[in-house]
Amino acid sequence: MAVYRRNYRPYSGAQTAEWSRFLVLFRYSRRNLFRSKIQTGFFVLCFFYPIACLVMIYLAHSASFLAKLGVPSQLISIDNMFFFRYMSVQGVLAFLMTAFAGPGLISPDLANGALPLYFCRPFSRAEYVLGKSSVLGILLSQITWIPGLVLFTIQGSFAGASWTWNNLWIAGSLVVASLIWIAILSLLAMALSAWVKWRIVAGALLLAVMFFGAGFAQAINAVMHTDSGHFVDVAYLMAAVWIGLFKVDAENSITAFPALIALLVYCSFCLWLLMRKVRAYEVIR
Repeated sequence: MAVYRRNYRPYSGAQTAEWSRFLVLFRYSRRNLFRSKIQTGFFVLCFFYPIACLVMIYLAHSASFLAKLGVPSQLISIDNMFFFRYMSVQGVLAFLMTAFAGPGLISPDLANGALPLYFCRPFSRAEYVLGKSSVLGILLSQITWIPGLVLFTIQGSFAGASWTWNNLWIAGSLVVASLIWIAILSLLAMALSAWVKWRIVAGALLLAVMFFGAGFAQAINAVMHTDSGHFVDVAYLMAAVWIGLFKVDAENSITAFPALIALLVYCSFCLWLLMRKVRAYEVIR
């Protein structure tokens, strides 16, 4: 527009509240996420196991139906081990969902130089990271702790108030275990995509961190004759935290507290790497 015409008028309409501006990134990023039929289909697939768990809870409280089938009622037990298995299965599905969806949140913005367009508007780096990470946070919550709490509520309605009160800690373990896993997956996926900038390569690196980390940990333990190599295996550390939260009797060379500290260190390191790349300019040497 020519300056001499002086026809420009600034926007004078209603503005979004400052605290909720990051939700703009969430809304558009989530919309782009479900444009892929593969990701949408996999998201639907993630609810098959919770539905199977729901059927198991119903059967556990239907003694007459089990008697007709000739199945002992003691065969199905709804306890901490039941919810630990649920968390293990949904945790794997959450990891696969992150490998598909996570790298595509930031890498296109960095590859196409779009960050200056974001930060020339009233967006801070913290709001950008929060808006992008909230996509994965809410997406993974929908397949982990939210269905888990639904299953716990249904089991409590069948078993009664006494069972619900005595096992209320299981609901807390579901939420805490899921939130820790969601945090490490989200930060790791976004940090890798920020430094690699290629979506496919970032997804492959996320798979490599999980699978090759286990092999590298075993190699360190074999060579050094120690168990400290497990600290480089994120999946092993997360399993140790889950075992402690759900009070499962399982052999593990690392207890829950040191594993939790190690995971927090990994989260902090991923956040530092992410903030190093998320900026309005890039210095090229």
